[in-house]
Amino acid sequence: MSANKLASSTRFHPIPLIIRNSLQWINNSTTLQSTPPFTPKPPSIWATNLIKSYFDRGLSKHARNLFDEMPERDVVAWTAMIVGFTSCNDYTQSWAVFCEMLRSDIHPNAFTLSSVLKACKGMKALSCGTLAHSLATKHGIDGSMYVQNALLDMYATCCATMDDALTVFNDIPLKTAVSWTTLIAGFTHRGDGYSGLQVFRQMLLDNVEPNSFSFSIAVRACASIGSYAYGKQIHAAVTKYGLHSDIPVLNSILDMYCRCNYLCDAKRCFGEMTRRNLITWNTLIAGYERSDSSESLSLFSQMGSEGYEPNCFTFTSITAACANLAVLGCGQQVHGGIIRRGFDNSVALVNALIDMYAKCGNINDSHKLFCDMPQRDLVSWTTMMIGYGSHGYGKEVIKLFDEMVRSGIQPDRIVFMAVLSACSHAGLVNKGLSYFRSMLEDYNLNPDHEIYGCVVDLLGRAGRVEEAFQLVESMPFEPDESVWGALLGACKAYELSNLGKLAAQRVLDTRPNMAGTYLLLSNIYAAEGKWGEFAKMRKLMKGMDNKKEVGKSWIEIRNEVYSFVVGDKMGPHIECVHKVLKLLIWHMKDDGDVTDLDSQHES
Repeated sequence: MSANKLASSTRFHPIPLIIRNSLQWINNSTTLQSTPPFTPKPPSIWATNLIKSYFDRGLSKHARNLFDEMPERDVVAWTAMIVGFTSCNDYTQSWAVFCEMLRSDIHPNAFTLSSVLKACKGMKALSCGTLAHSLATKHGIDGSMYVQNALLDMYATCCATMDDALTVFNDIPLKTAVSWTTLIAGFTHRGDGYSGLQVFRQMLLDNVEPNSFSFSIAVRACASIGSYAYGKQIHAAVTKYGLHSDIPVLNSILDMYCRCNYLCDAKRCFGEMTRRNLITWNTLIAGYERSDSSESLSLFSQMGSEGYEPNCFTFTSITAACANLAVLGCGQQVHGGIIRRGFDNSVALVNALIDMYAKCGNINDSHKLFCDMPQRDLVSWTTMMIGYGSHGYGKEVIKLFDEMVRSGIQPDRIVFMAVLSACSHAGLVNKGLSYFRSMLEDYNLNPDHEIYGCVVDLLGRAGRVEEAFQLVESMPFEPDESVWGALLGACKAYELSNLGKLAAQRVLDTRPNMAGTYLLLSNIYAAEGKWGEFAKMRKLMKGMDNKKEVGKSWIEIRNEVYSFVVGDKMGPHIECVHKVLKLLIWHMKDDGDVTDLDSQHES
C-alpha cells in the first residue's frame, strides 16, 4: 500500500500479529551479538503473509489493494488470494482471480486447484469445475490427494447424479477417511441416506478408521431415512472409537434420536453429555417441539437457567411450540424476548410469529406483523394465507395470493394447497377450481395427491360429489387413501350410499393404513345398519399398529392451560364444562338448529 494512501487514510487497522512478531524479532536480533546476521525475506513473502492476515479479519478489499500493488506475484501470492476469497465465501471473486492468474502465465499448484474447486462447488458451477479438472490433468497434479478429494466434493455437489463423483473416488489409489467421508456426504446431502450408509459400511470393512466427521455424516444419513437401529449401532461405535465426548458427533446423534422420534433415547443421550453447547440445547428443544411442545418449553426455561443465551434458531422452535399449544400469553412473552435481543428483523422468526398468533386465534396480530415486514419471502405469504384460511377468511386468502403474484413471487404447491383449502372452507368452489386449473396452465405445476385431495374435498363440501368422483377417476396416477377418504367423507355427509359403497371398496383396495379411514367406514356401515361390516372394520382398526389419536382440545385461561379429551368425564372442571355445553345446546335449539346435538353431547 503506497505512502500517500496510508497518509490520507482516516481509518487504521492494527498491524497483524505475524508482522508484529517479525518486527520484534528484527529488533531483538540487533541487540544480541551472538545472533547470526538477519537475512531479510523478499518483499513478496511479507506481502503474502499480510494478505492472509487481511483475509483472516475479513478485510478482502485491503487484501486486494495490497495484491494489486505487488510488483512481483508468485504462485503462492495468487493462491493466497484464491484461498482468501474462497474462505470468505466470495466464490466468484476467487474464480476471477484464478482466471487472471492463468492469463498471467502462472501455473497453478495442487493447493491452488483444490481451493479453486471449492469455489466451483460453492458456485455450483460444473463447467468451471470440469475446466479446473482438465487443468489439473494438464499440469500433472490430478493425482494429488488434495485435488482428488476436492474433485470428489465438487462433482458430488454439482452433478445431477453421483456417477462422476464415483468415477473420481474409484480412481483414488489411497483412499483416506476424508475421501470416504466426502462420498458419504455426497449421497446423504442429496437425500440418498441408504447409499451413504452403504459407503460408510464399506469404509469400515476396508479398515479405514472413521473420524468425527465420518460419524457425524453417517448419523445424519440414519436420521434422513429414519433408521433408528443403524443409528443406535453407530452410537455404540462412537463410544468404541473414543469419541463419546465429541460435541458435534453427539449433537448429530441427539438429532438422529429426535428425528426418529425416540425422545427417551435423546433425553438419555443429552443427560450423559459431560459438555454441551447451544446447538445441543437447540437440537433437543426442536426435537421435542415436534411431539411434546410442553417439554420443549420446559427445556427452554432450563437452558436459560444454565446461562445459555438463545439465538434465532432457538426462538423459532419455541415460537412453534407456543403455536402448537395455542398458548397466546407464552407466545407474547417469547415475542418480547425476540424484540429485546434484536432478532425481530429475522424473516424466518417473523414467519414463525405470524403462524403462532394465527394458531392462537389472534389473526389481527398476524396480519400486523405481516404488513410491517420490510421483506417477505414465499414462506411469509404462505403462512399468512394458511392463517387466514384456518380462520375462514377465504376472500382474504385470494387477495393475498393475487398480491403475492403481482410482487413477483412465484407460488409453489404448498401455496396452492393453502388457497384450495381456504376456498373449500369458505365455499368458494368455482374460484378454487380456477386456481386448480391455473396450476398447470399458468405455473406448470403438476398437482400431487394432496392437491387432488383438496379439490375432491372442495367439491364434496359443496355437494358436487359426482363431479368429485369423476375427478378422482380422471387422475393421471392411482388415487391414494387420502383422496378416496375425502370422497368417502362427502358420500357420508350427503348420504349417497351407492357412490359411498363404490368409494368404500376402492379405499379398501388400497389397503389403508390410517385408522381414521377404518373409523369412517365403520360409521358409514353403522348408519346403514350393516353391523357385520361395521364389526369387520372395527376389527381391522384394532389390529393396526397406529391407532387413531383421540380428539383433544385445550384452552388457555389466566395463564393456565386446560385440556379436554373426547368422552372425558374426569377432572375438576368437567362438571362445569357439561353445564356450559347444555346451556349452549339449549340456545342453539332455541335458535332453530335441530341437529341431533344431544347425542353429540353424550358422545
